[in-house]
Amino acid sequence: MPFSFRFSGAAPDTLLIGLGNPGEKYARTRHNVGFDVIDIISARTSISASKLRCHALTGVGVWRGVRVAIAKPNTYMNDSGRAVAELLAAFRPRQFAVIYDDIDLPQGQLRVRASGSAGTHNGMRSIIDSIGRSDFPRVRVGIGKPPAEWDLKDWVLSRYSTADERQLAFDAYNRAADAALELAERGVEAALRIGNAPAAAPAANPPRG
Repeated sequence: MPFSFRFSGAAPDTLLIGLGNPGEKYARTRHNVGFDVIDIISARTSISASKLRCHALTGVGVWRGVRVAIAKPNTYMNDSGRAVAELLAAFRPRQFAVIYDDIDLPQGQLRVRASGSAGTHNGMRSIIDSIGRSDFPRVRVGIGKPPAEWDLKDWVLSRYSTADERQLAFDAYNRAADAALELAERGVEAALRIGNAPAAAPAANPPRG
């Protein structure tokens, strides 16, 4: 499949891709974990995901001596693979990782894996189908299973409704950013140690809404 864009600069050492749905309608929902973590990474590294390339908002910069690219696919979640395939072809990163929500993990729990299946996540299934491989790192952030009375779609597209839920999410998103940046700087084994460690004490000042 031909791609029209080719990144002309030095290939990034690491491409960090956060999954979500574009538009204010979906902002800060449980399904947009990946976007929110990329925003945290952007704030920490001063790399802005502002250029629309390869059906994604992208940015490239240097952080702690490592060339890092970040991306938020502008396709909807179930079509994430289209953007990821184009990003990989255009940027040719040495390594990449995907950050996304996981209903099979309790809310606030983190899992980092060097490879694996798509599980129940349609965005990851789209990526694996599109690029033909599953041997890439991923940072999974637990959002928990829906209560019995909730439809799954309504659950993943809902927002955190209490201060405690927002605090739990805020802490998990920051730990996910820690793990992703550790992967960029020191490799997947270092990220595994951070991402799979017990949660630390809650951070202050969770986001609102």
